[in-house]
Amino acid sequence: MKTTFSLLFYLKRPKNYENGPMPIYLRITVNGKRAETTSGRECLPAHWNNTTGRFRGTKEEVRSLNAYLDNLQTQVYDAHKILTESGATITAELIKNKLLGKSEKAKMLIAVFKDHNKKVAALVGNEYAAGTVTRYETSLRHTQSFMEWKYQVADIDVKAVDHDFISNYEFYLRSEKKCANNSAVKYIKNFKKIIRICLASGWLEKDPFVNYKAKVKQVDRIFLNADQIRQISEKAFYTDRLNQVRDIFLFCCFTGLAYADVQKLKQSEIIKGADGEMWIVTKRLKTNTPTKVPLLPAALTILEKYSNDPFCIIKGKALPVSTNQKMNAYLKEIAGVCGINKDLTFHIARHTFATTVTLSNGVPIETVSKMLGHTNIKTTQHYAKILDLKVSRDMALLKEKYKAGAF
Repeated sequence: MKTTFSLLFYLKRPKNYENGPMPIYLRITVNGKRAETTSGRECLPAHWNNTTGRFRGTKEEVRSLNAYLDNLQTQVYDAHKILTESGATITAELIKNKLLGKSEKAKMLIAVFKDHNKKVAALVGNEYAAGTVTRYETSLRHTQSFMEWKYQVADIDVKAVDHDFISNYEFYLRSEKKCANNSAVKYIKNFKKIIRICLASGWLEKDPFVNYKAKVKQVDRIFLNADQIRQISEKAFYTDRLNQVRDIFLFCCFTGLAYADVQKLKQSEIIKGADGEMWIVTKRLKTNTPTKVPLLPAALTILEKYSNDPFCIIKGKALPVSTNQKMNAYLKEIAGVCGINKDLTFHIARHTFATTVTLSNGVPIETVSKMLGHTNIKTTQHYAKILDLKVSRDMALLKEKYKAGAF
């Protein structure tokens, strides 16, 4: 990394100074950042040359003092040379510490990681979701356990993180932690953010991820087809809790809301749009992106059913949503009762909206992407790839055109 480096001797005016000699200070500047230290000498302002940064005059005492400053300057240049040859990230503070015989305090990886997580936790509800903190805390624990496993240490200097460290970390996640490909890649991605912080702060000079590549494998997304939606919708369950969970799950099938978004959905976020129809107008908790979804009749019916629910009235919520853990447990009961052989979870509702409810019925992918609150249409395209039924229908239309002699 190319650096700009300079040094300057100057007189520093003491606090409440009136007259007399001033201490001579040495200022080291690297890339615009300064570090200062006293030279251990002082001089009367009238005897100081600001241009040369030396004493005025030719007397033996003046020559001796200037020689002292020349020697100090040489020591600074020597310190800069030694640090440059060692491959260290040059800073003004580092040069000063080298000159004074002090060692720069190392930046420790786990300490940086913990500080990052603390800041993320402080911004929950503002810039981050609670789940983001959980993911980074899990990543931190994996990083700590890896270092104990590989190096038998609790923490290391960030400068020790190199390509070999990352490769071994990935191997550890896959072999010892039994992480699937995408989980391992996500943990490494979280770790990479910590490394970016170190690079941006000047604690690391070289990016250890330069020659590292890892790809997320596309996984099949589970969703319900129209018959399965009908099965769940028409089934009369034997308990109110199952009926309630079923209703909220179906609401998400018809709106595309994720659990976190329906859980926080307020009655005030159900508004009449410019078209005179009812819309959901909210923001995704995960990405803080705006989400606007026109309400289908089935979703409106569910909202009306719970409009007078005591919980909804007191909390101002659109629906009485339980914890995600409970909802998923009840959904497994619902799948069993309905004879649906799928591992039913709440997020499947979002997949169902994207596939069965919208894309397979001809809703343009750009519109679906906007309703889902995706920040990148590539995310939505994953759903389009799995719609064999839609492909079949489209090709059937093409066949009809061939039969009609259109080609």
